[in-house]
Amino acid sequence: MKIKPLADRVLISPAPAEEKTVGGIIIPDTAKEKPLQGTVVATGEGKEDEKMVLKEGDTVLYGKYAGTEIEFEGEKYLIMRQSDVVAVLQK
Repeated sequence: MKIKPLADRVLISPAPAEEKTVGGIIIPDTAKEKPLQGTVVATGEGKEDEKMVLKEGDTVLYGKYAGTEIEFEGEKYLIMRQSDVVAVLQK
């Protein structure tokens, strides 16, 4: 079973939160910064007036409060509209 987003939505696997320590202090999960970067796992077909420009495997940046968090088969994902993605990172 897999998830197939509809219309202009994309499924993103967020990058893991960085575990920074300050002077040997371990930061608890609740205080970690939410990652703003992830990898596109699946895309919808787009809409008539807006074609889908993202593709599977793209590394993207998105807004801090963008998307809806979901958990599927033990993995955490974000599902959001293509317009919530602010940039594609190129290597």
